[in-house]
Amino acid sequence: MTSQRTYHHGDLRRAVLTAALDVIAAEGPGALSLRDLARRAGVSHAAPAHHFKDRTGLLTAIAAEGYDFLSEALADAPDLRERGVRYVRFATTHPAHFQVMFQPELLRADDPHLTAARQRAGAQLRAGVSQLSDAGRGDDSRLAGIAAWSLAHGFATLLLSRNLNGPLADQDPEEVFRSLTELLFR
Repeated sequence: MTSQRTYHHGDLRRAVLTAALDVIAAEGPGALSLRDLARRAGVSHAAPAHHFKDRTGLLTAIAAEGYDFLSEALADAPDLRERGVRYVRFATTHPAHFQVMFQPELLRADDPHLTAARQRAGAQLRAGVSQLSDAGRGDDSRLAGIAAWSLAHGFATLLLSRNLNGPLADQDPEEVFRSLTELLFR
């Protein structure tokens, strides 16, 4: 009698993405290996390639998913400040996505899903900035958008890298971010 290893995986794509996000959160994107992810999912080492082709394809899928999540997180925010809070919240609840999304050298820039997801998230960010122009604070919305994004992204990055542990102590990061925006944009 021969033993034959069989398996059935209901959603291999999702299982590989989830395992990849765990690895990235723990060790960073440099530690990612399709072979290791296949082992974790209990499938052949070639199975993940059917869904992602290669490591770059997997990272691109993670980034596209992250931009989709970011777009959803920003939708219907009442103002620019709350879009910033939601940006910070997204970064802290999806740190592996956040880490991959902003490393273009890891991604396929011409991937249609990534491009569309980036555009949707960008439109959500710009929607908040347009309120500033409407309020008579100037009409250079491009620079206002860069300033707003820089503040939210910088704060989120410092938070995730634990550089704000001391200064924030036990304060709620979202409330601190709201206070920062009030301080800077009175």
